[in-house]
Amino acid sequence: MKRLFTCATMLFLSACAHKSPEQMTALFGDPAPLTAATQTITIQPGTRWVNVTGGDTVKFVAGDKAFAWTFDVARTVNSFDLSRVAPPGVLDHPVTAYVAPDPRYFGADGFDGGAK
Repeated sequence: MKRLFTCATMLFLSACAHKSPEQMTALFGDPAPLTAATQTITIQPGTRWVNVTGGDTVKFVAGDKAFAWTFDVARTVNSFDLSRVAPPGVLDHPVTAYVAPDPRYFGADGFDGGAK
């Protein structure tokens, strides 16, 4: 069992090693114009996490800086560090984005009914 885990881990790491940072952040969605946002979240110095829903476009405001992100995340993504997608210099501390399943693809309870 340990050997199987080790082999699977090595395959995953080698697959990720060949991806560019742009390909990796594509798993988290896409940048969006500020005007496309349907909600705004202000990030304060004490903000440690934000809750968003897959498919939403959110404007994040940190001090006098802002950016917008569309959370078209991969099915396997339920959280990530927002600094991975924020423009450089916007966030000065880690903020975890917790992403609820996109209701267009999942029921309100997050269960997909066994869809594959």
